[in-house]
Amino acid sequence: MKKVLLLVSLAFFSLFGCQPGTNQPAAEQRVSLPLHWGAISDQLIKEMNLQPGERVLIVAQPGDFDPLISKLGEDILSAGAVYLGTISVDSTSWPVAWQTDFTRASIGKTRKDLTTYFNDVDLGIMLPEVSPSNIPYESMRDLLMQGKGRTIHFHWSGAYDLSGKPVPIDSAIHQFYQKALLQTDYEKLSAVQEQFEKAIRAEWVIVTTPAGTHVKFRIGDRPVTKQDGDASNTHSKGARNLIDREVELPAGAIRVAPIEESVEGTIVFPTTEWAGKKVEGLVVRLQAGKITSMNANAGIEAVKEELDRAGEAGHSFREFALGFNPALAIPEQQPWIPYYGYGAGVVRLSLGDNSELGGKVTGGYVRWNFFPDATVKVGQVIWVKDGKMVAP
Repeated sequence: MKKVLLLVSLAFFSLFGCQPGTNQPAAEQRVSLPLHWGAISDQLIKEMNLQPGERVLIVAQPGDFDPLISKLGEDILSAGAVYLGTISVDSTSWPVAWQTDFTRASIGKTRKDLTTYFNDVDLGIMLPEVSPSNIPYESMRDLLMQGKGRTIHFHWSGAYDLSGKPVPIDSAIHQFYQKALLQTDYEKLSAVQEQFEKAIRAEWVIVTTPAGTHVKFRIGDRPVTKQDGDASNTHSKGARNLIDREVELPAGAIRVAPIEESVEGTIVFPTTEWAGKKVEGLVVRLQAGKITSMNANAGIEAVKEELDRAGEAGHSFREFALGFNPALAIPEQQPWIPYYGYGAGVVRLSLGDNSELGGKVTGGYVRWNFFPDATVKVGQVIWVKDGKMVAP
């Protein structure tokens, strides 16, 4: 099976806002999802490891996951924590069953006001279809940047085919993600991520692909975010950056912003779009973490347009990420890339702002580039071979 590079272009320029929506009773589901709400809630509660008195808020979009909210609320209370209620992201009013005095008092507040209002929230649970562009999530992220609280980014999106096109989230993919959430060996996942972090602390990391990509870098003492599912307060106390406090479920990837000056090499891209235009045969060369040259068989002006519009961030290496979760690996039959590349063996080499990772590049622009056929070598040890995890 021939695998190709997947690219997802995301540009964040602080143009966020909450979109208006219609009120929707909790009983009216847009889709009937065959999911095991009790088992999902149990797993989330396990990963939270709530302590008595912790204050927990849910942020949700009315629709598919409504049945999970009531179960989660009950389980939060059963754990001895305080359930503050559920806020909707798409309207100023939402199902009565979600509301509490705390959430009703949030209606109409600005991002800045909500950041202050959420100051004593210990944990925010972001359910599917809630994104960092929604005002309640933005406010929680502001607190994370201040070293306060933690969130669970619990969602079921980020599915792509091998050509880079988004895959509709159908019932089969819902089942796939549910299985990954419930059947992941979290202790084993954490152990192999710890092992990998120790390895890359002392060695050069080299990423190559059959198309000709060859990039190397060092991480030194940079924070390595290990998405192993641990959403406990104990885990968040060791956080060194924003995404250490933003726990992804399903889990699987490690993420790090390499030392910018150490990044050098070449990234070879397949045919893809830049600034909305087709680009063929793009080759980008990096030195000291900056793009020094680039050429393409066709469409190079579109690449320059996108990167120049992004400023310094557009010409900077952002992030190395590697998926470790075998439950999220690319399926052998009818292959597609699940959950933003958190599956075992998937590599992400990104351009742009890496400040949330503990790096020095700012500016807001982010472009994710997925490599499902990469080889990753740490020192003299191969961890991934042609997109397959072969960790020692």
